[in-house]
Amino acid sequence: MSVAMVLAGAGVGVAGRGVPLALTPAGSVLVGDGVAVIDSDEGGAVFVYGSPVWCWDVADVAGRRLAAVQLVETATAPARAVAASFGIDELTLRRWRQAWRGGGVEGLSPAKRGPKGPSRLNDAKVDEIAGLRATGLSMEAIALKVGVSLNSVSRVLKRRPASPAADPVEVGDTAVLVPLARPDVRDQERQAARRGELVEAEPRITEGGSLPLAGALVILPALAATGLLDCFAATYGRAKAAFYGLRSLVLCVVFTALVGEARVEGLTRIDPVDVGRLLGLDRAPEPKTMRRRMAALSERHLAGNLLGALARRHVEGHAEAVGVLYVDGHVRAYHGTARIPKAHVARIRLSMPAELDTWIADANGDGLLVWQAAPGASLAAELRTVAREVRQLLGPDRRPTIAFDRGGWSPALFADLDRDGFDILTYRKNIKALEPRTAFSEVDFVDDTGRSHTYLLADRRVRLTYKERSRGRYFACRQIVRLDPATGHQTQIITTRTDPDAGPIAHAMFSRWRQENFFRYMRAHYDLDALDTYTTTGDDPDRSVPNPARTAANRATALAAANIETVLADAGRARLAHATNTERLTHAQAEGDARAAHRDLQTAARAIPARIPIGELHPDAARLDPERKRIHDAIRIATYNAESALARLLAPHYARAEDEARSLLREIFRAPADLAINGTELHVRINPLSAPRRTRALVALCTGLNATRTTYPGTNHTLVYSVKDHP
Repeated sequence: MSVAMVLAGAGVGVAGRGVPLALTPAGSVLVGDGVAVIDSDEGGAVFVYGSPVWCWDVADVAGRRLAAVQLVETATAPARAVAASFGIDELTLRRWRQAWRGGGVEGLSPAKRGPKGPSRLNDAKVDEIAGLRATGLSMEAIALKVGVSLNSVSRVLKRRPASPAADPVEVGDTAVLVPLARPDVRDQERQAARRGELVEAEPRITEGGSLPLAGALVILPALAATGLLDCFAATYGRAKAAFYGLRSLVLCVVFTALVGEARVEGLTRIDPVDVGRLLGLDRAPEPKTMRRRMAALSERHLAGNLLGALARRHVEGHAEAVGVLYVDGHVRAYHGTARIPKAHVARIRLSMPAELDTWIADANGDGLLVWQAAPGASLAAELRTVAREVRQLLGPDRRPTIAFDRGGWSPALFADLDRDGFDILTYRKNIKALEPRTAFSEVDFVDDTGRSHTYLLADRRVRLTYKERSRGRYFACRQIVRLDPATGHQTQIITTRTDPDAGPIAHAMFSRWRQENFFRYMRAHYDLDALDTYTTTGDDPDRSVPNPARTAANRATALAAANIETVLADAGRARLAHATNTERLTHAQAEGDARAAHRDLQTAARAIPARIPIGELHPDAARLDPERKRIHDAIRIATYNAESALARLLAPHYARAEDEARSLLREIFRAPADLAINGTELHVRINPLSAPRRTRALVALCTGLNATRTTYPGTNHTLVYSVKDHP
């Protein structure tokens, strides 16, 4: 093709004098100020302010490379923009520049290659490689099957990736699946929902092979055990007519959290079709749809009822795990512009705007209840609320153990909890005396996972003193002390439990790290600290806060007191130096003035109230609205608890389950899988995992899940799990 044809294709012809040219010809890419490039299969050209300054045809390889080099060498355009416009990377452009500097234009000519034998990658091999890749085989397996190198397979797949339009793949004896099958578009149902004729789109499973993220469907049996969807339906009832119903909204949050995008914004980073297949729809809801629907749910103020329903369901299914309840506060830092109360964030050792949530977990560390605490609330104060919530949840006849750290230390509170039918378990605060070495004896304990623990424990009765209405009182309880034989450190535990064996009590206290692990994992993988909404509510204007004016006055009084000490020190030095009477009088006058100033400041400070209502100090004081946050937290709790159930199911079949069970589950959640319907069964055939031992564990997990006979939500399809190439 001639240069004239290239210019004509760009809409540029031979211009006469005085005729203005287009600054950016059609089909060109702007790479710098006034500089545009056309690089096509028919040739190319460089334009400067609309005028062609360099052209090449399709066979002129050296001319094309020279154009790219000169654009960078003359500083006409940046290297990154030039490389992008020519469809190369910056490393290739750097090689061209080096070749030009070393050999001129000849250095840019493609090197002549010597003779070589016929390529093994003929059209038949390329078709075979692409077809095998579409079935879900790894590149290593394809290279071994076809008889070529791994590099050859990679090169073929870069040129010809597996396509959803590939030939169908046989699965088993009868099922035929289309690789990466796309769901049918359901626009007519969306229109019906807009007209109010459709309450909720029914799930329709898209059958296909190697469907991305389909491994996340393994969560459904464990999620059904938490009762999440049932509790949502019972709490919020039937939603308004919409294509995405409650089932779709809740499962969308669950699935996106499992694959690493727990926030609504994460929907922008995942293919909506991949999530839509998991929901039985054509695509996932858009982020704005999720926000709007969650905002509508939060306006009904039923999040507390939802959390309570989930907690009751958890108690019914895990009665043995709620005998010990761990209580702790979690601080969610706030980085916005609203005037939010401050709290101490222990993990960064800083006081900053934040909200404090109180969490209750069971003996396994699974989440049970959560609520937003009052600003500045202590753990001791929150424990009274905990007692009311737990009593309402467990009924009047059970005597559960409430375990907490030293932040809840209060012997008077312990006495009240003991009277109300609760056992307490905590670390002792203000240790006064250590136990003698002879008081310790070995205690063996086997936990619920079969692991053995040996403790050196000392066990005796103690009395804790406290005051009630100015009268001295004491609280009798049990003290269990653990000795570390390596360091000699003693850890003292206070409890009201009367078990004859101290081993289970000590183990329960030392297992409090399970709740810390809950917070750590939820923050890392479920975005526990996410705002979920920027909505705020007004703070209680009558809430009492420290008066800054009193604080400033106290600071001034302290400085005045320090000044008195300075004046007295000066007078003392003067006396030692045999000061004259005049100098002594001067120092005496200075001391009198300092004391008078201190008295005046002290009187003024006492006249200022120590605390004032927050409404007088900051009329714009606000709190983060907890309602929508609690809805998302309810879904996070149920999803985490379901994941914990899967981890416990994996433990007997995976030697490193204690350290790697959850990382293995995250790999399963992101694994591709085949989906096929056989009668009333939905078969989920998951691709093998990264290591044989992990795949064997997945096979055992599938066997356990199949025993539950769980149906896919909203259908009568029983879920049947298996692993490809494994019976």
